[in-house]
Amino acid sequence: MQKECPVCGDKIVGRADKKFCSDHCRNAHNNQLNKDSKNLVRNINNLLRKNYRILQELNPKDKTKTTKTKLIEKGFDFNYFTNIYVTKTGNTYYFVYDQGYLPLENDFYAIVKRD
Repeated sequence: MQKECPVCGDKIVGRADKKFCSDHCRNAHNNQLNKDSKNLVRNINNLLRKNYRILQELNPKDKTKTTKTKLIEKGFDFNYFTNIYVTKTGNTYYFVYDQGYLPLENDFYAIVKRD
């Protein structure tokens, strides 16, 4: 009994447990499975990446200060972050992966990097 490739339908030749006729079909199948199926997920991931790049650019060392205006000019979106950390003193840090920001007085922000 010959097995058929689930991607292109060609005959599979080789090992008994082989699932695809070629690397091209195997890659095409895996790319289809791993593709962001919804635009929402893809768009949010893009916004998170953009926010991360902005924080990383403004914070070349592990700690710095900036203004809200500078963040907005670069296109930072305050609605998208990956987690929140509240310190024992009650300060709330918003993190985009390992880059975080803390709102300060007069529209200033502290930018930190978590180890």
